[in-house]
Amino acid sequence: MSAEAQANSLPSDSHAHGAHGHHHHDHDEPHNDIVYPAMIPFLAVHAAALGVFWTGITTTAVVICVVLYLVRMWALTAGFHRYFSHRSYKTSRWFQFFLAFLGQTSAQKGVLWWAATHRHHHRHSDTPEDVHSPKHAGFWFSHVGWIFSPQKNDPDYSTIQDFYKYPELRFLNKHPYFPAVLLAIGCYMVAGWPGLFVGFFLSTVILYHAVFAINSVAHVVGKQRYVTADDSRNNWWLALVTLGEGWHNNHHHYQSSTRQGFFWWEIDVSYYVLRALSWIGLVWDLRAPPKAIVEGEQRLGRKVVERVAEEVAGSFQIEQIAREVQEAWANKPTLDEIRAKAQKTRESAVIHLREIEVPHVPTLDEIRARLKDRYLDNPSLDQIAERAQEILLERLSQALNLEGQGPHPATG
Repeated sequence: MSAEAQANSLPSDSHAHGAHGHHHHDHDEPHNDIVYPAMIPFLAVHAAALGVFWTGITTTAVVICVVLYLVRMWALTAGFHRYFSHRSYKTSRWFQFFLAFLGQTSAQKGVLWWAATHRHHHRHSDTPEDVHSPKHAGFWFSHVGWIFSPQKNDPDYSTIQDFYKYPELRFLNKHPYFPAVLLAIGCYMVAGWPGLFVGFFLSTVILYHAVFAINSVAHVVGKQRYVTADDSRNNWWLALVTLGEGWHNNHHHYQSSTRQGFFWWEIDVSYYVLRALSWIGLVWDLRAPPKAIVEGEQRLGRKVVERVAEEVAGSFQIEQIAREVQEAWANKPTLDEIRAKAQKTRESAVIHLREIEVPHVPTLDEIRARLKDRYLDNPSLDQIAERAQEILLERLSQALNLEGQGPHPATG
């Protein structure tokens, strides 16, 4: 059977629990090799879905297809993602095993592999080390290609020790397609060939791509409410298809929340089912995002501020700004003065650029406006804007060759 699995951004898109897998050396390699023979089982599952043209479609098979899509999607979102990857609620050992078994009927590899890969994704989201970032590897690689790349498929199980200690979960992880094979046999026994090809294979293929879309589409299409230092987006129609996972920017903003639709109008079916299960005691301690988190009032960490400032600074064309500055000062000694001053005082030219009105360089107000167009207001936006302007001035001084040639104070 297939070699798939996403890991949301589900897989997401991997959360702040950290996960340096062996694949964290990817950036040392020229590219991510896709081993094409590994795609054969995956493509075979897709080809098997075409068996519906041979078997025909029965009402029973369609019902099985829809039910299996919904049940297994829930097992992945509520189980693999919100429980095993993020520990956003608690449950018993037997129900934990049930969630793992049910999730593995989706043929998306083993539960420990899935969760470890996902934790790595969150730790490195949309950086070159991310296992499936559209920003660095392209849309199709992030959607499905990464699954067949050896560099991306060697997760660090030390990041999943909280669940790796259970022998029954290790057994499932070692035999990832055993639950799916049992389900396929069951579908055939209940509804014959249509049950197998429509009920099992077709629903499995649809499930694959709906889940994979969290890694790809949810990092490209949608809106960013919160500053998260990555490209995660909220996408309402994807949230409907994936039972709530489409509120992906919310999720990256506060990964340990059981609920991913933060507002009442953000439909999150997976959460509703978990709430119902909590009423009968099957799950408990469902974690909710604090009010300050939901309203974007919490100050951001230094790492997030730096990454967002880099991104905002990068959205301005520094080469064009440098040309405009040079043209504006073509007949003035200002650039030479700054260069000489920087050399004389052995200070960064940025300090001197700050002291004068540099034409064409975005003002703090312009940078703040760009941030506010993109994100919900946050007390850290001013800090991000100031850092972004500093980065712009650093890059401008390099482009204009303004840096002092003498030894820097830090080096003596």
